[in-house]
Amino acid sequence: MKNFVLFGSLAFAGLAAAGASAATLDDVTARGTLNCGVTTGVPGFAEPDANGVWQGFDVAVCRAVAAAVLGDGDAVTFVPTTGKTRFTALASGEIDVLARNTTWTFSRDTDLKFDFTGVNYYDGQGFMVPASLGVSSALELDGATVCIQTGTTTELNLADYFRVNNMSYEPVPIETGAEAVQQYTAGACDVYTTDRSALAAQRAGFADPSSSVILPEVVSKEPLGPLVRHGDSEWFDIVKWTLNAMIAAEEYGVTQANVEELAAAPGDNPEINRLLGTEGELGAMMGLDSSWAKNAIAAVGNYGEVFDANIGESTAIGLARGLNAQYTEGGLLYSPPFR
Repeated sequence: MKNFVLFGSLAFAGLAAAGASAATLDDVTARGTLNCGVTTGVPGFAEPDANGVWQGFDVAVCRAVAAAVLGDGDAVTFVPTTGKTRFTALASGEIDVLARNTTWTFSRDTDLKFDFTGVNYYDGQGFMVPASLGVSSALELDGATVCIQTGTTTELNLADYFRVNNMSYEPVPIETGAEAVQQYTAGACDVYTTDRSALAAQRAGFADPSSSVILPEVVSKEPLGPLVRHGDSEWFDIVKWTLNAMIAAEEYGVTQANVEELAAAPGDNPEINRLLGTEGELGAMMGLDSSWAKNAIAAVGNYGEVFDANIGESTAIGLARGLNAQYTEGGLLYSPPFR
């Protein structure tokens, strides 16, 4: 889902460079809405609710950026993308930012001319199997049929893992996460492999989630995060620091419930004051209003609130923070200083 390896990348690099020639901030401001690329639907991360309103962990990044730039977290046009269409949509300018379970890799950062603005979820590729298969380790999967999204680094990781462990498998090609679930639940493959977070999210939607097991092996590093076109440093800064604002807000105890109060009555913590725009001129440095970060936090909450509400342990998906905890809690989340 997140790992499309784009052949003919030089052509798309040219599109990216051309797309970034116009100032994205000016385009978004003039349009009055942020065009944000999301997945076609992964529970907890990005999917429309019963009323057609997009919700989820990645969706919150889109809404936070819209609030920072336009003052309105609802000023977003969500553009569903697949593994094959997401990079074209970003490079061509159809979307302003891609927030869609996409892995930060060397070639995407350099050859495809995209800029990743940070990591909003540290993940790794895993394997899901029916409990009835009686398998407790990926090392027992020799000869299995595997549902796999073709043309992805997920596919490459799978090939590497089976080769290193001297095992064989039969691929069952799929296009989207929804198709993978359909094929897997219909018994067309023994194994479904993708990001472990996506496996957990999709399993939560099964009629009987306990009927499937996510195996313990993690066979790759998958730092997932939003990305923008290369060549527009101002826009890159805006998306990057909006994500950082969500992370820093959690560290400093700034929440969706108290952000307005903290902004109205600045306290003794200068970092919080700078974050909320009551001290310094950080917003002006990016061409934004001083309340940009306050607006983002007010719209979606801090990073921890977004995590807990959409994919945390109290939800059906039930993900622990793990590597996605603050650095003060043994995780990898760490925002540079707001100064």
